[in-house]
Amino acid sequence: MVLLLNKNSLYSTFGVSCFDSLDQAINSMAPSMVEYYLSDLSNGNEDSYLNKRNIQNSLIIGDYSLYIDYDDEVYLEIHNSVSTELETGSLW
Repeated sequence: MVLLLNKNSLYSTFGVSCFDSLDQAINSMAPSMVEYYLSDLSNGNEDSYLNKRNIQNSLIIGDYSLYIDYDDEVYLEIHNSVSTELETGSLW
């Protein structure tokens, strides 16, 4: 799932002024807080299309990826970590 984020909200949430500063701010926070903030920012947003050829920079944080494109739009990609197992285990 890829979502278009409001970059001003993202920057103010992490207390930075640009995308390049996000990495340092995220690394200084607890991983659970980062995931909480990213999850909170994703609420209410609809799926969007991201042309991966237009990505200028990216950050990967657990199940989340942040991208900024050449139009200065910020996208959040949420990776589904749920694995579906189609075979059942043996009883013996």
